[in-house]
Amino acid sequence: MQATLQKIHEDSVPASIDAPLSFKPFLRYLKERLKTERTVKSEYYRFVIERFEKEQAWNSPISPDDIARYRELLEIVYFVLTPLATDEKEFFWGLSTPIPGSLIFSTSRLSQFLADKNTMIHQQPINGNKSCGRQEVQFIYRLILERFYGIATSARKELIFEHKDTTTNLLKFYQVQVDTQFIDIRVKSTLPELKFDTLSPYLHDGDGTEAMVCMLQQMLPLENFEVEGFSIVTLRDITQPYALDKIREVIANHLYSNEKYRIIGQALKTMAGHEHIEFRLVPMVGVNGKAVFVNKEESIQSVLILAAQKSGIEGEVFNALVSAYQKNPRVIVLNKIQSEASSTERIVPMLKVAGLTSFALLPVYYHHELTGVLEIFSRKDVLFDERLFSKVQDAVPLIAQLLKYSREAFQSTINNIIRDKFTPLQPAVQWKFNEAAWKHLQEHGNDVKSAEIETIRFDNIYPLYGAVDIRNSTIERNRAIQEDIRFQLTLLTETLRKLKNSGNLPATQALAFECEQWFAQIESYMTTKDEITLNHFLEQEVNPYLRHAHREVPSARPLIDAYFDALNEQEGDAFKNRRELETSLQYINKKLNHYFDNAQKELQAVYPFYFEKFRTDGIEYDIYIGQSIGHDKVFDIAYLKRLRKWQLQSMAEVARLTQQLTPAMPRPLQTTQLIFAHAHRIDITFRNDERRFDVEGAYNIRYEMIKKRIDKVLIRDTGERLTQPGKIALVYLNTLEAQEYIEYIGELQQQGLLDDNLEFLELEEVQGVSRLKALRVGVKYI
Repeated sequence: MQATLQKIHEDSVPASIDAPLSFKPFLRYLKERLKTERTVKSEYYRFVIERFEKEQAWNSPISPDDIARYRELLEIVYFVLTPLATDEKEFFWGLSTPIPGSLIFSTSRLSQFLADKNTMIHQQPINGNKSCGRQEVQFIYRLILERFYGIATSARKELIFEHKDTTTNLLKFYQVQVDTQFIDIRVKSTLPELKFDTLSPYLHDGDGTEAMVCMLQQMLPLENFEVEGFSIVTLRDITQPYALDKIREVIANHLYSNEKYRIIGQALKTMAGHEHIEFRLVPMVGVNGKAVFVNKEESIQSVLILAAQKSGIEGEVFNALVSAYQKNPRVIVLNKIQSEASSTERIVPMLKVAGLTSFALLPVYYHHELTGVLEIFSRKDVLFDERLFSKVQDAVPLIAQLLKYSREAFQSTINNIIRDKFTPLQPAVQWKFNEAAWKHLQEHGNDVKSAEIETIRFDNIYPLYGAVDIRNSTIERNRAIQEDIRFQLTLLTETLRKLKNSGNLPATQALAFECEQWFAQIESYMTTKDEITLNHFLEQEVNPYLRHAHREVPSARPLIDAYFDALNEQEGDAFKNRRELETSLQYINKKLNHYFDNAQKELQAVYPFYFEKFRTDGIEYDIYIGQSIGHDKVFDIAYLKRLRKWQLQSMAEVARLTQQLTPAMPRPLQTTQLIFAHAHRIDITFRNDERRFDVEGAYNIRYEMIKKRIDKVLIRDTGERLTQPGKIALVYLNTLEAQEYIEYIGELQQQGLLDDNLEFLELEEVQGVSRLKALRVGVKYI
């Protein structure tokens, strides 16, 4: 036993209250027990009381600095208050000053624990800069509330020590518990009235303790109280419940990032009490009934998946193993894997390659549904048995709940992606669908599936249309096809010429002659009908003949194989130009998609609008904005003007972007930029059959008709296409519609985005539409 003064923690600060160390409460307790005690203990109590009363200081305050003089009395206190069989070398027990800041007497186990460099405060629940936040002050006010007002509070943050166990190299956690039965507390003056309603908001809120104490300091100054006696301090090992609380915290805080798996893995490791045992949680998530594994980071990924990858196991084979396990989930425990000669478990070979010595797989259920598995593994000689599993058993229900949440979060993510990427139900109009769905549910109840839902409609909204088109994409595609066919016919002619000398193949000469005729024909002009006829000739006559020659003339096989290799669409030279064109088209479209997606998301933050994009040989988009879409956010014409200016600016930026992409394209392409300015408002409705919005009414349909016919419109009396690379074309019907855009063009010219070459053009009549006009201006490249 240690009879020396020792701080419980370095940040301990004495509170501003009289709190002398004293044996008086302890002696009073013994005398009260003596009145009712009828066993042999009564003689022992008399002996203790007499021994204390012989010491003159028992009835007066004791200085902590003189505590060594009272060692015998302190040992008697220890014998009275602890079981006889207790081994003080293993017992965390001590006596402290009334306000537990320093120990005055303790077991060697507790004293050594506090002095150990591996022991530190894990959670310091006080704020040293605020007197009302100090733990000592909070401690006293809890006593005052309990003793004088009968108010118990759970709003406390206990002191917790963390200690690194040198045997396991893992942290263990200990909670400080204080017994206050040998403390007397007295009030020096009149005790003020304290209403329960005033304190009730703070009593059970751990985060409200400091606020409550600050309030109490105004109502109950500590100078009006005095305390004497001593406290009993013990430590309780809370490693297991602490680890469980960490798992509960992950669930309560809805941590669905990869960090949650690390936290829980460490918590399980702490519960297991072995540094060489690792844990992984694997949720059973799937797409279209097939298991998928979403975590790619090695530190949290399934160790079984990593083992399969290191073993070179094919994905289909591994997925088959997973599917079989899902149909028949069971506990798998494997020890001494590296020395296993043979096993019925098909996963043993891959575990060996991964260097594992022990492995266990535990299915985890939530309400009888398999939600995932818990992997336990080690690369050291550790025996997995029931003792290990029992240590982590309390965590399994929490793990099941977490895996269920993970599955739901995964499915929610998939649904959000589908809704965002593949359906027109954008946030700007989602509210309208929500209202319609709720109204539908109220009106039809359980009959919602069969009943017709109301039509979703937005009235009096402003339309904006823009198109970025790949210049001459049809011509480029035809040219690529023609070049590939020319290469194929050249290769075929050469192949047939060489075959003529390889054996008895009489039809070779005739096929070679026909190939030469086709070659001459495509050099001039090739129609779609010609392409179909040529493909029929190649598929029905040439290819069967070459396959026959491949079988009959072994020496010709390398030659014929080379020809057919060239016909491979993914890699063959006969599709090289088409592949390069498609790569260039996809490259531009990918960049355009990315640009418009990011731009419209930024603009949505200003005022909501509906944005619908169409994939063509380029990008077309419709924008609808107005009060009926903005719902409860007031619409102002300034929002429309901002969008119109953005249209011009974005077209200039897109033209610059595609020009910068040209060197990286295997087949250089150019884009044209087109805007249709329409000043009048229109109405749109959602077509349930096609799952998209469409214009409503005869006048509105005219707007839709115009925008579909202006992409190839010509300038009057010139035969020149309006849309040209490096320029922005803006089509309009009357001068008022164009005036606003002319102002924006002037601003962008000053900013250096557009050239000073604005054109005012009259357009030729398109089907059903006359008197169309246009503005055209060049883009200033960097």
